[in-house]
Amino acid sequence: MKVHTLTSKDNYFEDFEVGQTIRHMRGKTVTEMDNVLLTNLTMNSAQAHFNEHFMESLDFGQRVTFGGVTASLVVGLTAQDTAENALAELEFTAMRLKVPVFHGDTLYALTQVIEKEDCPDNKDAGIVTFKHWGINQNDKVVFSCQRKVLIKRAKHWRN
Repeated sequence: MKVHTLTSKDNYFEDFEVGQTIRHMRGKTVTEMDNVLLTNLTMNSAQAHFNEHFMESLDFGQRVTFGGVTASLVVGLTAQDTAENALAELEFTAMRLKVPVFHGDTLYALTQVIEKEDCPDNKDAGIVTFKHWGINQNDKVVFSCQRKVLIKRAKHWRN
């Protein structure tokens, strides 16, 4: 598998190739603050995210990170390479939370370009469909999704 590294100068629509795989350079350790803040902001009151005593008695043995936090962090880790020249997020599909994420886990992201298409409403941009994977410090896939993004065409935007 050929793995690419990108910068904001080379992630316009024309720069992506179907089949291209990107290993994103940054990682993020999930903190309790990450989980509690976003879980509260979205008004998710599930015991699994807030009640340590309750969760100690169950299979996981500890609180789990809200899936919305996991999804947000993984997509955020891809943004430097896939969204620097984005004009709009168009679609998220096939979201899967594969294994639980806990406070202290470190997440990394991997992306594959699965489709490119012209945008019928905007000649200055094209649509790229990505498949993203979130991977923890033990190389376990914790999350996956597909994402469509409207991305600038270099010929109209590059200086």
